[in-house]
Amino acid sequence: MMKHKFNSKLIQDEQIENLYNMAKSVAIPKVINEQMSSGGVGAAILTKQGNIYTGVCIDTDCSLGMCAERNALSTMITNGEYDVEMIIAVTKVGKVIPPCGACREFMWQLKNSRDIKVVLDNEETVVNLEDLMPFPY
Repeated sequence: MMKHKFNSKLIQDEQIENLYNMAKSVAIPKVINEQMSSGGVGAAILTKQGNIYTGVCIDTDCSLGMCAERNALSTMITNGEYDVEMIIAVTKVGKVIPPCGACREFMWQLKNSRDIKVVLDNEETVVNLEDLMPFPY
């Protein structure tokens, strides 16, 4: 069966692939010092305006680091955008991982958050954020 370029599934697959590649490209582990490292996970966000923002996790010995998703979301907010279309997080070895509870709650506070598409795994399982938040704050 031939896929047409206006097929929404095909468009979503292309978006996921692009976001995956962007997230994986920044997931490059770096040791900052003996108490801090970054880049074990990379994240990419597609906004409703069509822009992509990336971020990496920052891990610290004292637990004051930041997940890659919240890092990317912070960059998006810094650039004056608040409306997320889709988000993905990828480990340094290319495994797609779902957002943690803190990242889910952070996204929930954003504009139109119920409809944020979240890529959960390498099989390109996508759910709306509201499906991951049965009892939000």
